[in-house]
Amino acid sequence: MQPKVNILFIEDEQNILTFVTKLLYGHNYKVTTAITGTEGLQLINSICPDLILLDLGLPDMDGQTIIRQVREWSDCPIIVISARTNEHEKVKALDLGADDYITKPFGSAELLARIRTSLRHSTRMNTSSDQLFHPYKCGELILDFEKRTLTISGNIVHLTPIEYKILVFLAQNCGKVMTYSSIINNVWGPYADDNNRILRVNMTNIRRKIEKNPADPQYIFTEVGVGYRMSEEHC
Repeated sequence: MQPKVNILFIEDEQNILTFVTKLLYGHNYKVTTAITGTEGLQLINSICPDLILLDLGLPDMDGQTIIRQVREWSDCPIIVISARTNEHEKVKALDLGADDYITKPFGSAELLARIRTSLRHSTRMNTSSDQLFHPYKCGELILDFEKRTLTISGNIVHLTPIEYKILVFLAQNCGKVMTYSSIINNVWGPYADDNNRILRVNMTNIRRKIEKNPADPQYIFTEVGVGYRMSEEHC
């Protein structure tokens, strides 16, 4: 029997803690809980969870401190669950290394879907380098990393070098929200001007080339004020 996925939930609101714990148990996850940041950090070090659900408004520290500390030594998936709806807060948490951000209140189906996505992404990143370069496939779109080609319905789509780099970065992180700054740093380098305009121009051009209806995208979605997310494979 495959071992259960161990999820650590760091949350001080008892009603949410109880609700999510019961939900996860009911879907065959193993759950460990903590109600303070200090306790959460101790558990992260001792049990090495497969995924962390993290509230930001903890009684003893801000959850962003936990993200920052964990990312110094671990790539364990972190999903933020917070009542903070400010876009700046979302961007900061994601830039610090969180894999996803869910705003309270949230539905059971949404939470479970986000968990599955983060776990799949983590599994992909932990596979061998050969497996990491398998083509990205979603609907009629195939992005072949080794051949450096993009095809839709078997037809070659011509991209500029910058457009290709953007698409590869999003595809290799498919299902995960990538902030504007993380894309800019990956494509143009860490010393690039943190200006979203050039990124938006390139994204508009990419969508014109790959989407049947750019206003109703199939492959790349905008997280307003935060960044972009590419569909998971085999969509």
